[in-house]
Amino acid sequence: MINLILFGPPGSGKGTQAAGLVVKYDLLHISTGDLFRYEIGNNTPLGQKAKSYMDKGELVPDEVTVGMLRNKVEANPNVKGYILDGFPRTIPQSEALDALMSDMGQSISKLIMLDVPDEELVQRLLNRGKTSGRSDDMDETIIRNRINVYTENTTPVFDYYAKQGKSAKVWGIGSLDTIFERLCLEVDFVKG
Repeated sequence: MINLILFGPPGSGKGTQAAGLVVKYDLLHISTGDLFRYEIGNNTPLGQKAKSYMDKGELVPDEVTVGMLRNKVEANPNVKGYILDGFPRTIPQSEALDALMSDMGQSISKLIMLDVPDEELVQRLLNRGKTSGRSDDMDETIIRNRINVYTENTTPVFDYYAKQGKSAKVWGIGSLDTIFERLCLEVDFVKG
């Protein structure tokens, strides 16, 4: 199995590139945002628990998020692997993910980070904001804060997997096809 973490700051192109990787390698794309929407929308016990925290403006505990991830993985036993988008974001989440994978007799194959300069990210998000309707894509101050939060909070996750020899950076500038080819080289390396 190929179990990938696709990593990168807001505007790096994770969603766009994940879609291509899913098709090429027959992987299941797992986005934490989608997990939350599914569990809350279907009023599952985990969804209710997550909503109770969110309604108070609190962070959803890692064990709830990992429980949702476990449900998704167990509901799709016949896939060739997973591509995780938006998780893990912290070292405790990385440790919980590794424990979950270990429980299933699997492991994370590789974390691939799309490396894009901050100024490029700002321009991409401002451009996306013109059509996305997302208010957080229209304000440069908010965009820069999102990038800073990403850098401070999630960079340790890259280092965590680097210590296991599983982290790689892919230059996220160029045509969509060129970036996709770079990502595929990393995935193909994992496949052997």
